[in-house]
Amino acid sequence: MATPYAGDRVLGTNAVISESFAKQLTDLPAELLEHILCFHVLNHIDICNVSCTCKRLHDVCHGRGKVWAHQYKLRWPRLQRFYQQNESYDWLKEFKTRHMVGQQIRRTVESISKRFFTEVPCVGQVLGDSFAEIESLGAPEHFCEDELLGILNSDKRKCLTLKYYAKKILYFHRQQNILRNLKVFLERPPEQQSALEGAVLVDQYCNPLADVTLESISAQIEEITDKVKKHLRVKNATHPSLRASQGDCFVLENLEFQRQVLCALNAVLYDQLQYKGNERDFYNPLNSYIHQVLVRRTGIPISLSVLYMTLARKLGVPLEPVNFPNHFLLRWCQNQRRSDDIYDYVYIDAFGKGKQLAAKECENLIRHQVGADYYSAISTSELLLRMVGNLLNIGKRGEGNEKSYQLLRDSLDLYLTINPDNVQYLLLQARLYFHLGIWPEKVLDILQHIQALDPSQHGAVGYLVQHTLEHIQHKRHPVELEVKKRSEPDHRDVLYSVGLIMKHKRSGYNCVIYGWDPKCTMSQEWINTMRVHQLSKGADQPFYNVLVQDGTCRYAAQENLEPHSAPLEIAHPEVGRYFTEFSDTHYIANEELQTRYPEDMCSTHRTVEEHYHGLTANSGQSPEPTANFQDHDLLDP
Repeated sequence: MATPYAGDRVLGTNAVISESFAKQLTDLPAELLEHILCFHVLNHIDICNVSCTCKRLHDVCHGRGKVWAHQYKLRWPRLQRFYQQNESYDWLKEFKTRHMVGQQIRRTVESISKRFFTEVPCVGQVLGDSFAEIESLGAPEHFCEDELLGILNSDKRKCLTLKYYAKKILYFHRQQNILRNLKVFLERPPEQQSALEGAVLVDQYCNPLADVTLESISAQIEEITDKVKKHLRVKNATHPSLRASQGDCFVLENLEFQRQVLCALNAVLYDQLQYKGNERDFYNPLNSYIHQVLVRRTGIPISLSVLYMTLARKLGVPLEPVNFPNHFLLRWCQNQRRSDDIYDYVYIDAFGKGKQLAAKECENLIRHQVGADYYSAISTSELLLRMVGNLLNIGKRGEGNEKSYQLLRDSLDLYLTINPDNVQYLLLQARLYFHLGIWPEKVLDILQHIQALDPSQHGAVGYLVQHTLEHIQHKRHPVELEVKKRSEPDHRDVLYSVGLIMKHKRSGYNCVIYGWDPKCTMSQEWINTMRVHQLSKGADQPFYNVLVQDGTCRYAAQENLEPHSAPLEIAHPEVGRYFTEFSDTHYIANEELQTRYPEDMCSTHRTVEEHYHGLTANSGQSPEPTANFQDHDLLDP
């Protein structure tokens, strides 16, 4: 009889132990098994494997739902706020749905770079039908948002392209939800439209990635209200407003009591908390966003008026918004009944520290006379049009950079949601989209709407329709991407490659290369303006497309660039469009950029070895500066 091999004895012993252990495990009470299966080292794959071993463990995993509830909470903790503790859920079904949504979203985001790499970049750019794939899933919206946030919050230096497009999708996704909320808000009766809520919706739409909620804004305003009550208590301990609870809706009938409230409000808001009108930086869009007004304690007349009016109403003083030209005001009625006589009101300048003015004194603010119509109260929707109109004008005043275009687009979206048949702004929206080269299908829809509203616009509409159709045709037959190989004879003078961190010798800025030309390809006008002829090699040398730390994109001559002595991350919003990772000394080009420059990454690695061989993984890195995302001008050759 053959002697068994020692290894066989070991295997046999292990099998006996495993069988014995399995029997003991399944004999344990269900509650204890659930407790074991909820141990933090086990993930959803482990639970799936355990549930396949036998019916007993399958029933424990799926029976009461505790095990899958634990797995769900462990993997997606941000989603817990959407579930009620006293409700029962099919946690396995919830897990499967959330998992499926996550996979689909990642596939969609990963595919966008291939489809849109050559499109004109624009922060928050509407990428058209690509979003329909996510919306068609029919899953809860918070599943989609949670997956996108998961992508954005992953390893800071990796998956940069995935994060770049995830951010765009999240931006657009949130804006769509906010627009729906705004439409619901506008359908309410006028008396149920709060100016504060409307201002928050405007703020949210223009800042969809910021944490701005009506609840957080209301809580901050409630804190100010409490301070006003505290001040009021010192002046009049029996004042009726002191007895009001949070959320109470009441009106003080006594004018003296109202006057005391406004005096206390002025003392707290302007003297104690130091709120003031922003005269130095009047055209900064931050002045129009209510959350920024509360943080920075400054604003423009309309935003400060919304804050002032909200606080006054909470304390029983009914104030009305007045669409006074060039200087938004509030009015306070001095009669028991509402009056049409402009002289029955005191006008309050929230921008001017709550100063109270008679009707004729208001004209001193704008230095010319106006008719009685300008002293009338306006509705909340009219107030929002004025607020959005201010933002629209700031966008038009911009320098033609990405930031101003985005503000112009956002404010146009809001304006046309409130007033959808304004031909002037519909035409502006169509021209803007046409100029940016984005969403030509929507441009056609806008133009058709304009033609239906005002046939006299046929000339302007016809021109844009013709060129938009040409754009759509061009998109169907895109120009083949130019591939640039360093090994070609015409490219032998190109020293640097995509992904290298560079420093401009004359201007001193830090940048990363994302493209190059063997010779300058800009127009003669640009060459003359930038004085390229003053360079030792002029335009007859390689030029590089670079992303600069300050948020600009520039076109730099080779003789003006040198490898950075201490490579650092470049805080530019378009980095993710071209690169997938920052690797301590350089950026790694994404698949699309490598397709265009197929030999560059090898060259980049050689340059890195030559220049940074002695650097440790984290040496030479300085704190990441805050980018000032201003323009995309091609500067500093």
